Amino acid sequence: MNARKGGSNGGAPKQRSKASRASGAGEHLAMSVKERKKLHPFPRLRIMVRPGLVLGPGKIDLLQAIEKTGSISGAGRELGMSYRRAWLLVSALNEMFGRTLVTTSPGGTGGGGAEVTEFGRAVVEAYRRADERSDEAIREEFARIGHIMIDH
Repeated sequence: MNARKGGSNGGAPKQRSKASRASGAGEHLAMSVKERKKLHPFPRLRIMVRPGLVLGPGKIDLLQAIEKTGSISGAGRELGMSYRRAWLLVSALNEMFGRTLVTTSPGGTGGGGAEVTEFGRAVVEAYRRADERSDEAIREEFARIGHIMIDH
């Protein structure tokens, strides 16, 4: 895999409450991109999983929002993106790893919905851990040249 820092956020959330954070991996790892950006004034991890298919903080936040809301449209609303944009990102996520990260059931009068698979949750956790480790590496490298990264 090719990993790099920088680029667009792929649909970062406008704002998420503390209650909407996923748990298990620690509070810092479960923060939204916007919350983490306040703490870390440097680029975020983006991983090219396949040519043209990049996993970044926006897609990870979308997976977490789907987990919370149980739907792609609800996740899109929570993150301030259109249903179409959210659906296209889900499609890219499902193609990216050659495995399903989000399953869907048809909508209509009876509802419908979306569910993040166990593999999808594992991807979120792996991304959050890798992002945290890359943040630490950046801090260490800049400390070596006498620059301390300051949290805001």
